[in-house]
Amino acid sequence: MDDVIIVGAGPTGVMLASELKLQGVDAIVLERDSEPSKVARALGLHVRSVEILDQRGLLERLLPLGQQYPLGGFFAGIPKPTPDGLDTAHPYVLGIPQTMTERVLLEHAAELGVQIRRGGTLVGLSQDSGGVTADLADGTRLRAGYLIGCDGGRSLVRKLAGIDFPGEPAGHETLLGEVELTVSDAELGEIVTEVRKTYKDFGAVPLGNGLYRVIAPADGVAEDRGTPPTLEELSRQLRKFAGTDFGAHSPRWLSRFGDATRLAERYRDNRVFLAGDAAHIHPPYGGQGLNVGLQDAFNLGWKLAAAVNGWAPDGLLDGYERERHPVAAEVLDNTRVLGVLMSPEPGPQAVRRLLTELMDFEDVNRLLIGKISGIDIRYDVGAGHPLLGRRLRDIPLQRGRLYEQMHDGHGILLDQTGRLTVDGWADRVQHIVDTSEQLDVPAALLRPDGHVVWVGDDQTTLTAPLTRWFGAHS
Repeated sequence: MDDVIIVGAGPTGVMLASELKLQGVDAIVLERDSEPSKVARALGLHVRSVEILDQRGLLERLLPLGQQYPLGGFFAGIPKPTPDGLDTAHPYVLGIPQTMTERVLLEHAAELGVQIRRGGTLVGLSQDSGGVTADLADGTRLRAGYLIGCDGGRSLVRKLAGIDFPGEPAGHETLLGEVELTVSDAELGEIVTEVRKTYKDFGAVPLGNGLYRVIAPADGVAEDRGTPPTLEELSRQLRKFAGTDFGAHSPRWLSRFGDATRLAERYRDNRVFLAGDAAHIHPPYGGQGLNVGLQDAFNLGWKLAAAVNGWAPDGLLDGYERERHPVAAEVLDNTRVLGVLMSPEPGPQAVRRLLTELMDFEDVNRLLIGKISGIDIRYDVGAGHPLLGRRLRDIPLQRGRLYEQMHDGHGILLDQTGRLTVDGWADRVQHIVDTSEQLDVPAALLRPDGHVVWVGDDQTTLTAPLTRWFGAHS
């Protein structure tokens, strides 16, 4: 019997499996595709995702593969400067194809010993008080304590678990592909710039090696969105909006996406959980989808491991839905806003012009950047100090930096007093006695996902949060 079965070996599923393995929990990852996808649906990592990958020692592998872009301008493409003094050591968007992000995540998982079973197609599941049984297409039956659906927007796990997926169906569709072009980069840039003055969901950018990422509004919504468009269909839409198809030929892949926006009614059904696109779908405005999935996995991993390892306090595992469901709801709302702001219709364009003026106010610009980047997330861990519930940014210590201490996935007591102790929780919480000019509290207790759950200098007030988040004294 396995500890956990994860359905789907995309970024969310692989990240989750690695988080579990860090805590000594074995997960088998089922993936129906025989090899990793060659389709780079996402092209960037936002601040919070950059931070969590840094917390696990992966950022140094990713940085050479991508390019850092200013955060300003990522809200609906409205060109504004990046606000000064953002609460992060990584104030940029890391432009990197999803294929490269997945490659690094897969390498990390392999180093940890994660088992990925390719060609493993789920067809059924059942659960009881002792675990979950997964039935595969080849007749194999697997058994585990928990099963997590990371199997995308059309999640079979979600359907088999009977979890509703309310929201809005697609009313608008966009064509997307990687193709070769014959037009010069100079002419391409000139035409695209002119078209985008009216149509924000139109574009063509070089990817290197002669390939270009091309995007254009579709002519209506396809009956079967699972069927990719043809090159002729893409070329026709390019000509419709730009007057030319740029000589598009030799497609590497073609796809379509709609603006369907849905959020799972709940993230848990007894021993079955949902994460990533299986729990929430929305149009790709702002490039938030992959990022939200990674952050789901980061939140769920240590909590699920605590349950498997037997020390999870009451309510800890339910806290996954309690914390992440509202985050997804807010992302859905901001993509709805972005969709309106991208519309070429006069009304939305008037709203866009007004918002462009409002973003000249520093607080407005900062608020909107915080929504896109994920750095404004604050979980409800109780009232008190402003740091409570927020993740602590990477800060320099006298001996290294904070995120270098978080690679093993344990909680951390960062103690500037030297008078505190985590005796009884030392197997779950690392006690770091060190100081930083950028930490203005005597000590802070961080969960494994980096969110602050206590600040102070009194041992007697530390016991309750240690018990609440890390279980009983051992």
